[in-house]
Amino acid sequence: MIIPALDLIGGQVVRLYQGDYAQKKVYSDAPQQLFDDYQRQGATWLHLVDLDGAKDSKNRQLKCIKDLIKNTTANIQIGGGVRTQKDVQSLLDAGAARVVIGSIAVKEPLLVATWLQLYGPEKIVLALDINIDKQGNKKVAIQGWQQQSQQSIASLLDIYLPLGLRHVLCTDISKDGTLKGSNISLYQELSLAYPQIQWQASGGIGDLDDISAVANSGATAVIIGRALLENKFNVSEAMQCW
Repeated sequence: MIIPALDLIGGQVVRLYQGDYAQKKVYSDAPQQLFDDYQRQGATWLHLVDLDGAKDSKNRQLKCIKDLIKNTTANIQIGGGVRTQKDVQSLLDAGAARVVIGSIAVKEPLLVATWLQLYGPEKIVLALDINIDKQGNKKVAIQGWQQQSQQSIASLLDIYLPLGLRHVLCTDISKDGTLKGSNISLYQELSLAYPQIQWQASGGIGDLDDISAVANSGATAVIIGRALLENKFNVSEAMQCW
């Protein structure tokens, strides 16, 4: 599945380099137009990141989010600074099909486990951003990649899998925004080890060959942001590759 993605700050479509707010590039003032275009080309799922909410949950762009969902027939999964059950509930109430949960899933797994039980595995996506060291150890980063946790991806999955975890968005941080291809071996390894999970690959997509590679990796979906914004290819072409 192809899942086009938009990151928003102040209602504008932006990209941050390696998660750095100081290195921001603005692509559009009209996220709805982009979502409409993605839908017209066949996208049935869209990914939205509220970077204002990620930085400070009090600044969540809830009105913008509600308007996008109201005017978009495709399913939308939304993340960015989800830290409390109230955050989860407000996004689901706004019409989000799934809520994407990142740092708090690493910092407070028992809390997030209660949300998984309460809302069910189809409503929750864990976003695990991975740093891989020279020895191949896969540690999960938090706080917009500014901090490295001591949790491995395996130790986190051991907590959530017994509760029915189904959707995980996994990013190799070193690949994000580079347009130089995804970490195919990572998704091959994860999909073989955890076939019960629907893996969403993220980071590094730069051309159609990259999409074909992910399609054969065992991942069930790929998140595409910058490549679409910079017209490397369009959604329709990406779907044909998948």
